[in-house]
Amino acid sequence: MTQLAAGDPAPDFSLPADAGGSVSLHAMRGSKIVLYFYPKDDSGLCVGEAIAFNSLRIQFIKAETQVIGISPDSTASHTKFKRKRGLRLTLASDESRTVLEAYGVWKEKSLYGRRYMGVERTTVLIDGEGAIARVWRKVRVAGHAEQVLAAARALPAKD
Repeated sequence: MTQLAAGDPAPDFSLPADAGGSVSLHAMRGSKIVLYFYPKDDSGLCVGEAIAFNSLRIQFIKAETQVIGISPDSTASHTKFKRKRGLRLTLASDESRTVLEAYGVWKEKSLYGRRYMGVERTTVLIDGEGAIARVWRKVRVAGHAEQVLAAARALPAKD
């Protein structure tokens, strides 16, 4: 299983996004990028995390940083989630879980003694050169988006 760390090249990908678009790491090269991996649209902590990143959207733009949410949900689910919650972030769909696996966030989990595979809530900050600047694993949602914004602001902008 992949365990990415700061300094590693970020695995490239291209995924379908909400509203019929697509998102690829290669196309965003030159920008700082936040990938936040979350388990499921419109559920518990995932709502809070999406709203927190969305509320800081303008500050991320000013920090020259793109924010992309990635889950195994379909693009239709993402579109519905965005509409319901008033989100203006890009949400990418990884139904095949290839990107989730490449970033090492598709893991065995346990709930009430039952084991299953799922997304470990993780955020990855990528610099303008395509290298991983920082990884947050097993994210606690409260205050997290603010921590990520501070780290993004601290990264130098690409010349």
